[in-house]
Amino acid sequence: MTKIFYARVDEFWRKEEKYAYLDEKQHRGNVEWQELQPDAKYNWLTEGTHDAFDAFLPIGNKETKEGSDTDGAVFRNYGRGVETTRDAWLYNYQIEKLTGNIERFIDDYNEQVRKWTAQKRRATDVDDFVSYDSTRLKWSSRLKQNLVAGVIATFDPAAIRRALYRPFTSQYVYFDETLVHRRGQFPSIFPTPSIENENQVLWIKVGSDWAMFALAVNVLPDLLPQSGSQCFPFYTYNEDGTNRRENITDWALGQFRSHYNEKSITKWDIFHYVYAVLHHPLYRERYAANLKRELPRIPFAPDFRAFADIGKRLAEIHVNYEQQPEYPLERIEQPGAQLDWRVEKMKLSKDKRSLIYNDFLTLGGIPPEVFEYRLGNRSALDWIIDQYQVSTDKRSGITNDPNRSDDPQYIVRLIGQVITVSFQTTTLAQALATKSLLSDKS
Repeated sequence: MTKIFYARVDEFWRKEEKYAYLDEKQHRGNVEWQELQPDAKYNWLTEGTHDAFDAFLPIGNKETKEGSDTDGAVFRNYGRGVETTRDAWLYNYQIEKLTGNIERFIDDYNEQVRKWTAQKRRATDVDDFVSYDSTRLKWSSRLKQNLVAGVIATFDPAAIRRALYRPFTSQYVYFDETLVHRRGQFPSIFPTPSIENENQVLWIKVGSDWAMFALAVNVLPDLLPQSGSQCFPFYTYNEDGTNRRENITDWALGQFRSHYNEKSITKWDIFHYVYAVLHHPLYRERYAANLKRELPRIPFAPDFRAFADIGKRLAEIHVNYEQQPEYPLERIEQPGAQLDWRVEKMKLSKDKRSLIYNDFLTLGGIPPEVFEYRLGNRSALDWIIDQYQVSTDKRSGITNDPNRSDDPQYIVRLIGQVITVSFQTTTLAQALATKSLLSDKS
């Protein structure tokens, strides 16, 4: 029988410290090893995980996704965020810039298709055939398949859709079947822009070195780096936007109504309840190790209504973050400098109480509590600072500029709104922390 032995050093050791440790031990026989015992799912590294997690309701699973109600889950369908594999080309803050990038990409791609078709090459030749000029094209396995199949791309203005590229970072994406590497479930989640007015998705960062986070959104969400994201919609549709279906299972509705002995519980209540659980400080802390390995599982908290109400409010402010009031920051203008709302790259002061917006403007009075609301490896405000800057992709040479000529103060306003959202989210999470996460029946 195979045995696995494990040893580790401090994760914050520098390279030199690790070398010194190995020099000291000299031989593997001098290392203090720990024999690992796998859990029921054959995971060997189980430090920090809790067995109780397995007793909670699965937020989603393969069996339910494939149509079985034998192994029930809260959501029937779910899938990864949008994966373009060519973000510099297919995402942009500016519709006009995105349109130009896509038209140029399509022209160069179609030229490759015509050459391929004319030469009647074999599929096995594709890697040697394609042009790897990164200023013109960015290939992926699926785009090569389209090339081999002779698929001609055409520009469709209706494929330009609103998206969240990162938390609270709104861009446009060219959501096209030919150019997007994997659209996943989203043709049946947001098939048309009008669906954004009624559907919501729990965009959940899973696995990886980032801590789990969840964000309610009503537009196309990106895959995200570091192991990606999984998305759980309230509604699904046919790809023409018809045949709307609730995506929370009848099985889950029965479980909640039976557990709480409350027939008035609705599927929207469950959606908001789940969102609240994913924001509960104890849940995120206690089950952090479990959440790095698998999808969330949902316990029955004693006070269902309190969780559902808080989850509903969280979803409202997160989905509608651009409509929230601005936090009253102090606007410090540089004497003698010309009025300027343009951002190149923002920077926090050392004490994080001020944000240097540009040479003209500094925003002061940032409350330290703002940084308590974190989404993965950054606070919400940190995401804004990181994403809302003028950047040029090194490979393609494409520049992405977040400044809006039709709304010059948008970014300043957004900063105040995200600070308000951060404050409100922290307050609501603190309210959740006063509510017990687990009941005697869980």
